Amino acid sequence: MDLDLQSVRIVRAIAEHGSISGAARALGYSQPAVSQHLRRAEQRLGVPLVVRAGRGVRLTEPGLVLARHAQAIGQALDAARGELAELVGLNTGAVRIAAFPTASSTIVPRLLRGLRDAHPGLTVTYIEAEPPEALGMLRDGLVDLAITFAYPGDRADPHRESEGPIETVPLFTEPVVIALHDGHPLAATGDPVELARLGDESWIAGCPLCRGHLLAACDAVAVEPDIALETDNAIAVLNLVASGLGVALLPRLALATALPPAGAVVRATAPSSDRSIQVAVQHGSRRVPSIAATLDAVIGLEGRDWGLVPVAR
Repeated sequence: MDLDLQSVRIVRAIAEHGSISGAARALGYSQPAVSQHLRRAEQRLGVPLVVRAGRGVRLTEPGLVLARHAQAIGQALDAARGELAELVGLNTGAVRIAAFPTASSTIVPRLLRGLRDAHPGLTVTYIEAEPPEALGMLRDGLVDLAITFAYPGDRADPHRESEGPIETVPLFTEPVVIALHDGHPLAATGDPVELARLGDESWIAGCPLCRGHLLAACDAVAVEPDIALETDNAIAVLNLVASGLGVALLPRLALATALPPAGAVVRATAPSSDRSIQVAVQHGSRRVPSIAATLDAVIGLEGRDWGLVPVAR
C-alpha cells in the first residue's frame, strides 16, 4: 500500500480533534485541502479511512488502525526533529506539560520561568490534570511530560497501569498533614494528631486519589471516616475547617500557597504518611532535546523551597 506521512498526520489529527475541519485547523491547512488529500489517500490505499457521522466524520476500522500506529510514527518523527534541533542548540522546539492542580501554583510557575530564561526559543504549553488523566494523555501522545503524585501502597495508583512505555523519575516526597479547627482538643498541644482519635469527626475529602489515601490511612487505625464534604481546592478545605465543618488531610505542598486562615491549624499526623511527586515521560523520549531539557529543569527544582524532601539519586 502507498502510505505517506502526510496521510498519517491527517488521520492522527482527525482522531485527536474529531473532525476534518478540526484537523485542518490543527495542521494549518484549509479544510478542502485536507479533504482532497484524504480522498487521494483512500484511493491509493483502496480502503475508506473516514465515513460521515451526522455533521462530522468518524474513522473507519482501517482509519483506526492507521491512527493507532500514528502515535509511534509521530514519536519517531519528533525524535528525528529533536536530534536535528540539537544541532542548532535548541533554538526551536516545543514541549507539552501536564501537572496536578497543586503543582500549578508551586512547581509549574518556577519550571516555566526557568525554561523561558534558559531556552527562549522553546514553545511550552501546559494543561492541568490529576495524575490518572495526565498519565492517560501521556500514553496517548497528547503531552510530553506529566508531573504526578502517588501514595505508597495505593492499590488505585494510576502509575501501575503505565508500566511499559512510561518512565517515572522521582522528584520529592512530602508529608501529609491534618487540618483542624483551632478549638479542637487535639490542636492545642502542637503534637502529632493520632488518627485513631478522630473516629467521631466529620471529614473533608479531596480528589479521588487523596480520598483513597484518607480511607486507607483511617482503615489502618480502625477508623471509618464520615466524609461529609468533598473538594480538591485546598483553600476551600482550609476555610471549611476554619468554620468548624470538619477535619481534613492535606499534602504539605498544598500549604505552600494556601496558608491556614484564622480558625484553622495544621498538625502532623500519627502515624505519619508521605506522598511522592514524580515526573513521567514516554520511554525513549529523552532523545528529544526539548523533552530532555524540560526533564532536566524539573529534576533541578529545589523541593526544599516548598518544604519537601528531594529524593536521593
